[in-house]
Amino acid sequence: MKKTTLLAAAMTCAVGAQAADGAKLYMEKTCVACHGKDAKTPLLPTYPKIAGQNAAYAEQQMKDIKSGARANAQSAAMKGVMHLVSDQEIKILAGWLSKQKP
Repeated sequence: MKKTTLLAAAMTCAVGAQAADGAKLYMEKTCVACHGKDAKTPLLPTYPKIAGQNAAYAEQQMKDIKSGARANAQSAAMKGVMHLVSDQEIKILAGWLSKQKP
């Protein structure tokens, strides 16, 4: 088997695994509780619909909430959860969210 074929197969598996990991993390890290099963039917109308959000933007927002750089009444609930989410998990979640239909 050629190296390029092996690389393509490995990348396909990695993308598939990352998507599954994103969906799993979304449930495990309790994102679903406030943003809804589909990430577009939030618990309260003031919570954002995050399905289809730009990955870089979503990642930065999660990191800012985690660090305290973004601290307001809206982010208070997430602050309590984000300390349980690693930077790698944030990246996976952001990538998964960006691929969901808004």
